[in-house]
Amino acid sequence: MTETRPHYLSVVHDNARWEGFRFRPDDIVISTPPKCGTTWMQMICGLLIFQDPKFDRPLDEISPWLDMVIKDRAWVFALLDAQKHRRFIKTHTPLDGLPRQHGVTYICVGRDPRDVAVSWYYHFENMDPEAFFAAREKTMGVDDLADLMAMDPPPSGETIEDRFWEWMDNPRPPVHATCSLRSTLHHFDLALRESDRADVVAFHYADLKADLEGEMRRLADRLAIVVPEDRWPPLVEAASFQRMRERADELVPNSTEAIWKENRGFFHSGRGGGWREFMGEEAQRRYEERVAALAKPEVAAWAHTGWRGAPGAR
Repeated sequence: MTETRPHYLSVVHDNARWEGFRFRPDDIVISTPPKCGTTWMQMICGLLIFQDPKFDRPLDEISPWLDMVIKDRAWVFALLDAQKHRRFIKTHTPLDGLPRQHGVTYICVGRDPRDVAVSWYYHFENMDPEAFFAAREKTMGVDDLADLMAMDPPPSGETIEDRFWEWMDNPRPPVHATCSLRSTLHHFDLALRESDRADVVAFHYADLKADLEGEMRRLADRLAIVVPEDRWPPLVEAASFQRMRERADELVPNSTEAIWKENRGFFHSGRGGGWREFMGEEAQRRYEERVAALAKPEVAAWAHTGWRGAPGAR
């Protein structure tokens, strides 16, 4: 990596894999924290670009996670180089860790961090560790595993409540935390700082749920994509949670590596609010104090409500 670009490195990803990647002027980079609607935004981008609810390949092959270490980097580069359509590439690396290229559009999606924590719990429970590490060994070997696991140990709590506080209090710097409150808010902060630029656009899970068609139209405008009016209804329907869950086998990340116990389980519920089952007033105060210590008020406000709830952040 260059001296001025942080090195985001974990057992799962390495942003050094971007080095040498050849951008095209109209590329789209979807840069979101884990469990914030990444696959949803990939689906929306695909629907706008192809203007057809059906894709001819799994979404993971159309929009690969470039810095995910269980796929051979040369293979990913070749896959993207062969694409003739407008490319949209997945990453969980924040903006300061990505190469910036003129003409490329960078998209971030935010989500209530409490929902991120709950979704992360179910995400981790649905993962098949043996399948993941077997796939990783093929591309990366195992020599670096002990050091990386020490930098960011896997969750140890037994209950969803235990995991929530573990996720919230994780002190590790964002460059080494696969998913934590600190790393999530760090990602949001960097995106919001640049959301007034022509090449950066921020969306929020709550806004997508409240007005999916409106947000899809907003993205189409930002990407200069013209969609005929008669095509909007089927495209919006295809981007709904239920339709995506029904197509889990073709839409889940890393579908070819079979790292999930159940593909449909990747789309757990999409409703949010599961944290209310164990967060009383005292727990909420504890959470708010931690957020206040990690994020500016305008970032915290947007993180929890989106643009509609925190218009001053826009």
